[in-house]
Amino acid sequence: MNDPVLADDLAQACAVAMYARDRAAQAMGITVLEARPGYARLDMTIAETMINGHDIAHGGAIFSLADTAFAYACNSRNEANVALQCSISFTAAARLGERLIAVGEQRSGGTGRTGVYDIAVLRADDEELVALFRGVCYRVKGTVLKGDPEA
Repeated sequence: MNDPVLADDLAQACAVAMYARDRAAQAMGITVLEARPGYARLDMTIAETMINGHDIAHGGAIFSLADTAFAYACNSRNEANVALQCSISFTAAARLGERLIAVGEQRSGGTGRTGVYDIAVLRADDEELVALFRGVCYRVKGTVLKGDPEA
């Protein structure tokens, strides 16, 4: 798609459709702030149910936010993708009530069946890096938008 406005509209439509079916993101209070081709920005506030035995955010909660940003970024072109491999490095603790922002960006892909995406998880108030996530996606059959003629 060569028209960036149409591509942005498609990415937004994919994000809306995915979120309507994404019960995990909804349950965790994750929201989509922005979606563009190969890019997604999401947020989540650390809730009481996300606190571990060290009184900080559980790594799994932070991973889930990053993984969700990865999913929205790699499915933004209406081509169904699933995770093939993911890793995360935690760089700072997050605490109860803190709002985190996950920014996912495509690093490679687009012509084959795989793509590489980096997701930075930042504390919203001071933009301190909380985690770095790298995901590799694999394109599968189908589209994100149901009823799409290419599905």
